[in-house]
Amino acid sequence: MVIGYTTGVYDLFHIGHLNLLKNAKGLCDKLIVGVTVDELVAYKNKKSVIPFEERIEIVRSIKYVDAAIPQENIDKFEMWKKLHFDVLFVGDDWYNSERWQELEKNFKQVGVRIVYFPYTKGTSSTLINQTLLKLRGE
Repeated sequence: MVIGYTTGVYDLFHIGHLNLLKNAKGLCDKLIVGVTVDELVAYKNKKSVIPFEERIEIVRSIKYVDAAIPQENIDKFEMWKKLHFDVLFVGDDWYNSERWQELEKNFKQVGVRIVYFPYTKGTSSTLINQTLLKLRGE
C-alpha cells in the first residue's frame, strides 16, 4: 500500500485545491492531508478566513481524502516520523528552493518520493480574497 501525504491551509477551498487532492489520490492508495491550524497560518502574518475546524471538515468530506489531520508544525520530516508516508505531494512553487533541496535529501534517505504538482493557473485563495475585497469596496 502506497501512503501519500500533502498539506495546506485550504482556506477558501477552490478548484486548485481539488485538483491537487484528486491528482495526489491518483498516485497513492491512501491519501492523508494535513490541514494547517490557525496558529500556524499566523506564522506567515496571515489569518485564515475560514476557521480551522471548518476547513478540516471540508477537507475530510472530499472523496479523494482518506484522512485529514491537523498540521501544527511546518516540518514535513517530523510528520513523516509519525506517519511513514511513501510519497509527499507539494506545489511546484517549492521546486528547487533551498529549503526543499535539503528536504529532498532527507526524504531520499528514507525512500520517500516527492511529487511536485503545478498550481492551477488563474486561481488561488489570495486571488479570491483580493477579488472579494474589491467587490465589497474595501
